[in-house]
Amino acid sequence: MSPPYDAVAASHALAAADDRLAETIARVGPPRIVLRPDETLPALLRAIVSQQLSVKAAATIHGRVLGAFAPGGTLDLDAIAGAPDDALRACGLSRAKTAALRDLTSRQRAGTLPTRAELAAMPDADVVAALTAVRGVGVWTAQMVLLFNLGRPDVWPAADLGVQEGYRVVAGLEDRPSARELAGAGEAFAPWRSVAAWYLWRAVEVARAESRG
Repeated sequence: MSPPYDAVAASHALAAADDRLAETIARVGPPRIVLRPDETLPALLRAIVSQQLSVKAAATIHGRVLGAFAPGGTLDLDAIAGAPDDALRACGLSRAKTAALRDLTSRQRAGTLPTRAELAAMPDADVVAALTAVRGVGVWTAQMVLLFNLGRPDVWPAADLGVQEGYRVVAGLEDRPSARELAGAGEAFAPWRSVAAWYLWRAVEVARAESRG
């Protein structure tokens, strides 16, 4: 599923705006941003499970949750509501993530969790406010939903360590910029900061590959 904007045209605009980023764009090639079609509940479930875990560990725990509470692939909200904490913890969830999952599913049962269609009709700031109302969902998670689920073109996750490191690599800095410093630096990439962030993530991958020889 492609973004609802021309990401290739955005990459051309970014290359024209910043010579240093242009070098990364030339090396990486056209942007390959693929949107996830997930509804809000499964998108946030995956995000909550994945926090502070490796990709492999997160996938294992996510699979256990689905195996225990998603017969046929759809989460059984009543089963989660009725399950003791020990049953959720047995899937590998921490106490904090167990509490977050309960809040998430209770909002879905109550009809107060916005649907993907409802989020799609909201401005970026309102999406962030709606999603961060869920326990365990922070600004970074909401930004990832904006970028990779809703396909917004101008999301700038300045607190993301990968984006900070990518900017350090591209700009030739000794130290990673702080979130505040990066927030200001990102203004140069508007209105295509989502695409700029994607290239900064790739810049880290390129640098690591080169360091391995």
